[in-house]
Amino acid sequence: MPTRLPEGFAPTLSVGEVAQRSGVAVSTLHFYETKGLIASERTDSNHRRYRRAVLRRVAFIRVAQRVGIPLSDIAQALQTLPAGGAPSRADWSRLSARWRAQLDERMAQLAKLRDQLDDCIGCGCLSIDRCRLRNPQDELAQEGAGPRRLLAGRAKR
Repeated sequence: MPTRLPEGFAPTLSVGEVAQRSGVAVSTLHFYETKGLIASERTDSNHRRYRRAVLRRVAFIRVAQRVGIPLSDIAQALQTLPAGGAPSRADWSRLSARWRAQLDERMAQLAKLRDQLDDCIGCGCLSIDRCRLRNPQDELAQEGAGPRRLLAGRAKR
C-alpha cells in the first residue's frame, strides 16, 4: 500500500519555495543551477521544480562557502554524491576532511599576515625601509603572480 502524504505536502518545491526555505535568493539558486551544483525539473509550463533534497544540498553549499571553500571545489565534492541526492552526515564528514588541510593552510596564512600587519598596511607602502614583503626590481616575478612571500609554502592546487 503506498504511503499517504500529508494534506498540502508537495513532493517537489517551486524555486520561490526553495528560496524561502533555504534563505537563498532565487537568483542564487539559478546561479547554482547553471554551475551544476543543483538541478531542477521542468513542468509542462516550463516552471522549475526541485526535489526536497535540494534544501540539504543548498545548505551544504552555503556552509562550505562560509568556511571559504571555492565553488569549484564544492562542485567537485557534489559530483561524488548521487545525482539529486542530499548529502548525508557521512558525506559531510568525508568531504569536510578533504577540506580541513586547505582551511588549516588558510588559517596559517592569516596568522602570518596578522603577525606582519603591524609593519604593513597593504603596500601603500608606508614602511618600505623595513617591509618584509618588499620585492625590489620585481625579483619574485618568476615565481608567479600574487604576494609571493605571503604565499610561501602554500600548496599548489
